[in-house]
Amino acid sequence: MSRLAPRLLLAIVALFLAAPVAIIAGVSLNAQQSLVFPPQGLSARWYAAIFTDPAWRAALLTSVAVAALAALLAVLVALPIAYALWRRASPVGRLVQLLGVSPFVLPPVITALGALAFWSTAGFYGSPFTVVVSHAVFFTSLPLVTLTLGFASIDREIVEAARTMGADERAVRRTIVLPMIRPYLVSGFAFAFVLSLNEYIIAYMTVGFTMETVPIKIFNALRYGYTPVMASISVLFVALAAVVFSLVARFGDLPRLLGAWDRR
Repeated sequence: MSRLAPRLLLAIVALFLAAPVAIIAGVSLNAQQSLVFPPQGLSARWYAAIFTDPAWRAALLTSVAVAALAALLAVLVALPIAYALWRRASPVGRLVQLLGVSPFVLPPVITALGALAFWSTAGFYGSPFTVVVSHAVFFTSLPLVTLTLGFASIDREIVEAARTMGADERAVRRTIVLPMIRPYLVSGFAFAFVLSLNEYIIAYMTVGFTMETVPIKIFNALRYGYTPVMASISVLFVALAAVVFSLVARFGDLPRLLGAWDRR
């Protein structure tokens, strides 16, 4: 009985969290253009509309491009910071690390307002690259955390052994450090990519009137009425996030990435 209660509680929580996704999935299969659950008739034409409708297809491609570039930039910023802290910790390095994490700790609307003020003052408001840079700044903390965990998992005795055998710093980075942190590198990119893909506030504040990502497209389309394409693309994004995180769990150390201590 003592084991049944926690499992029952977890099952109830899981059902509570999955219910909105199940309802959206059902709504996306409506044969008619209506916000009804259970669906009245079944049709997959709204999923096809994501790729056949020029406006939705353009928004999808824009979202993927922005998310990929922002995640790549976030990783490129986080990697040297994490590597420098691993090589030699210092008060300045810790301060830089704190600055790298701080944007994600703040409410997104604060970061969005800061980005709006900065790009407007600089004269670049509305330029496509502003949302990429803003997302990269906001999500740098994700690869920074994963890479810090990755560097912490490296046994320094292996590095010292390689140096004793005559390997220079470049060889150590290429043959030891990079292979050992690669899962954390990919995981940080994946986390930043998925969250950037779904981010709305910062994107709207920086390019909302000149470029449409999928979240912006959904909110703009709501002005003219509901269409099941909104539900369909939401389900597609949920499925994409599930696939990405499943790959992270399959090829990376997901418990450690989520903060679990190594019990060895």
